[in-house]
Amino acid sequence: MDNFFTGTRSNIAHLIGNPFFEVMRHDITFPFYVEIDEIYNLACPASPVLYQVDPVQTVKTSVVGAINMLGLAKRTKARILQASTSEVYGNPIVHPQPETYWGNVNPIGERACYDEGKRCAETLFYDYYRQHKVDVRIVRIFNTYGPRMHPNDGRVISNFIVQAIQGRDITIYGDGSQTRSFCYVDDMIDGLIKMMANDQGFIGPINIGSTEELKMITLAEAVLKLTNSNSGLVFKVLPKDDPFMRKPDISQASNILKWQPSVSLTTGLKRTIEYFRSIQLD
Repeated sequence: MDNFFTGTRSNIAHLIGNPFFEVMRHDITFPFYVEIDEIYNLACPASPVLYQVDPVQTVKTSVVGAINMLGLAKRTKARILQASTSEVYGNPIVHPQPETYWGNVNPIGERACYDEGKRCAETLFYDYYRQHKVDVRIVRIFNTYGPRMHPNDGRVISNFIVQAIQGRDITIYGDGSQTRSFCYVDDMIDGLIKMMANDQGFIGPINIGSTEELKMITLAEAVLKLTNSNSGLVFKVLPKDDPFMRKPDISQASNILKWQPSVSLTTGLKRTIEYFRSIQLD
């Protein structure tokens, strides 16, 4: 189910006709009535460029959408997984970030529509679990990337790769010393499935992400090398409230789910670059 605000039908074209696949266009800020066994709630734009286009709708997607999906899970007795985010940690003063860290978020900043929306969704999931015994799971996702990202998504890896392929200067915000940890999409999906299948009574939240922490300037240099691009680097002002560092503590994922990322950054970048080379870029 998708409202296709950030997704495209071309991404699922290869699944059309599969008897085990059905797609429905719907916005989860409106109630939805089906019979269902499991719900993966991944709804919400995930890049600042897109979620700041309509911040009110972003909050509604995270909060009203969570209420609607939790109500559906309650009625059908389905297990429901919430795709939360590392953004609940804000600009962290604890590093790396364990699930016990409460975060450092500006509740009235331009990013708050996403950060606080996801934080509120976690609250709702726990309250439905405590009050209504809904079978919930909460995963905090750290910077996923891979093929089928939208070229104008606005996130750093897609930005760098598209700019490098097109021979345009690569835009780095700040001085490039801020860090992120990037998890390849296949590894992320494996973690989500393992968490959904977990029957040990553990509902989360749990961090899913790579522990390979990388400076933005190092990422830009890696993309330039892998694309064999002659693009230069351009430095711009760092957006307000942009986290300076980000790295998950994945001890729980390793111990409880027996999950570890297996795709190296170099391998993941090569696959993502290959994808972007295969499509028409504007």
